[in-house]
Amino acid sequence: MKKLSKLLNTLDDNLVKILLIFFIFLIPLYPKFPFKIVNYTYIAIRLEDVYVVLFTILFFIQLIRKKIQLNKFFLKPIFIFWLIAFLSYLSGSYVTKTITYPHLGFLHAARRVEYMIVFFIGASVIKSRKDFITLFSSLLLSLFLVNLYGLGQRFLGLPAVSTMNPEFARGHLLYLTPEARLASTFAGHYDLAAYLVFVIPLIWGTYFTIKNGKVFVLLLAFLSIFILILTASRISFFAFIISTPFFLIFLKKYKYAIFIVIITLLMSSFSRDLGKRFLKTVQIRQILFNEKTGQVYVPQKITTKELAAGSLVYKLKGQKKETTESAAFRETLLREATMGEKLLTASEQALFTASLSADIKPVSGIVYDISFATRLQVEWPRAVKAFLKNPFLGTGPSSITESTDNDYLRWLGEIGLLGFTAFLLLIFQLVKFIFTSLKKIEKNNQPLFYAVLFSIFGLLINASYIDVFEASKVAYVLWYTLGIYVGVLSLPRSNRGLIKSN
Repeated sequence: MKKLSKLLNTLDDNLVKILLIFFIFLIPLYPKFPFKIVNYTYIAIRLEDVYVVLFTILFFIQLIRKKIQLNKFFLKPIFIFWLIAFLSYLSGSYVTKTITYPHLGFLHAARRVEYMIVFFIGASVIKSRKDFITLFSSLLLSLFLVNLYGLGQRFLGLPAVSTMNPEFARGHLLYLTPEARLASTFAGHYDLAAYLVFVIPLIWGTYFTIKNGKVFVLLLAFLSIFILILTASRISFFAFIISTPFFLIFLKKYKYAIFIVIITLLMSSFSRDLGKRFLKTVQIRQILFNEKTGQVYVPQKITTKELAAGSLVYKLKGQKKETTESAAFRETLLREATMGEKLLTASEQALFTASLSADIKPVSGIVYDISFATRLQVEWPRAVKAFLKNPFLGTGPSSITESTDNDYLRWLGEIGLLGFTAFLLLIFQLVKFIFTSLKKIEKNNQPLFYAVLFSIFGLLINASYIDVFEASKVAYVLWYTLGIYVGVLSLPRSNRGLIKSN
């Protein structure tokens, strides 16, 4: 009976930590199956949301019972950010009336609290060096399983669950075609790629810190790079190729930095799609320009294997001889133009065709791919317009749809200059705290702590093209990781081995 009582007491004392370990496996590995569909959006309440709510309630119960002590580091700046997000919600819902569906605005604001509450849980459960190692090792092991599933998805036909469009978000099992971009257990290839950008520097930090297990860590590093390449995410590849080699150069591991760049380029040969997507981002090609209406036509074949060009075109001076592709496309346009409801006589049709043909001229133009063009034409201007409508608080969470594909513009548009400043100041304070706390760390352990600074740097690059701080799996992992780092760095100096005893 005494043994059982002791076991239950031990479980009670460590319950939050055990549930947090389960959390870091659940979040990356459990696919995005919807638990409850929310009206007027395709972003659903999911099992992870239910888990976090119940987990948070238990965390507060344990705080009240004094089984755990709240780590108050960064409580004030995070609370200020939350406060601004909800003030923006109230403003958008009841003052400026820019939030169409208040319940959506509330859920979007609450989601920011949900992601960041994990920071306090992670920081509070760290009572020793051993706790940090256990929680950090769990992060790396869950990454390994994500990568294994990604390999199975590419080579063994394992299914994916995507939220890339409203229909997919219903929880359909999808099977990747050979040209499809890898998503593993994530909601889409962009989320998986951003997650890898964040964790890869942590792997290398681990490699230069530990004495045992280097072979496994090295395997994990190269496997993660390979999976990143298979996502074919251009911005994440760019963020990785900047953040990770810079981290190695900072550590004066110059040979490793050069080796990583070389091996990455060699691995890229396994993903022709990545190279094609970079080449298709901006291209000079012949377009058809209607001199009378100003309308632009981009001759192209739309297939699943090609990244289509958007309608945003910068017309260059000069005129080229019409290509076969343009000529064929012109004929299609003319044929469709004469297929209206009103029947034309042969002479009327000939006259109309000749007139229209004279107006459409082949010219050279700079063409952006449809992904980049959509951002430049629709998403980014919409965010700027929202910001100008209410510069201080924005138009409110959810007011500029589910995605802006640029977190900086999203913060400005949704929660205004106050929210934008509060969030970036919080990130700056976290970076400053970790950097200035490095004097507490034994020199041979410092690479692991420098690593997280470059992980944040990689995400900040990624955020210029993707809403990474709003992507649930990425956001949860980010705040979990920052929480355990702040937790261990705020420990007393008596924790030998990781923290200097002075």
